[in-house]
Amino acid sequence: MLAPSKEDPIGIAEVILIGIALSADAMSVTIATMIANPRLSRGWALSMPVAFGLFQGLMPVAGYFAGTLAQHFVEAYAGIIALGILGVIGSKMIWDGLHDDEGEGMVKGSTSIGVPTLLLQAVATSIDALAVGVTFAATNEPVFVDAGIIGACTFALCLAMLAIGRRFGAALGARAQVVGGLILIAIGIKAMFF
Repeated sequence: MLAPSKEDPIGIAEVILIGIALSADAMSVTIATMIANPRLSRGWALSMPVAFGLFQGLMPVAGYFAGTLAQHFVEAYAGIIALGILGVIGSKMIWDGLHDDEGEGMVKGSTSIGVPTLLLQAVATSIDALAVGVTFAATNEPVFVDAGIIGACTFALCLAMLAIGRRFGAALGARAQVVGGLILIAIGIKAMFF
């Protein structure tokens, strides 16, 4: 009796497409954060693509090594976790946008988003990448190469989203945080149900 063989590894083009698909939530969160904070400093703005790319690259590796143990948990709770994290962050953004402090300008956007918020956003947008890592383990994929490609795709695409989000945020003025918060909650709902 022959031993079952693992599937052939997927090609680079397919890994790039996986990276683009996985980065969709990170791109949306980047835009939403920039809409809500159009005056975000350059350093904090650049921290988003770096953090999102890093987590999108690390999560497949974690999933690869966790294997089937993590698969059922990730499949069962990924949407709930993403909705919870993005819902809390989005709700706070909406609250802040509706309760402007007196004396501030038309655009309330801050110059930093804070490390805890950045890390929570990075985790929430990369949970699906954990499940992809489990799949890589089942298909004999070179996980470090694939994870690097996925992280690089996310970094590049989120970097491109910074300018788009900043422009929309400046145009929305005082309600930028409300719109950004609603977008984050919508992303969380999408993760929960789709």
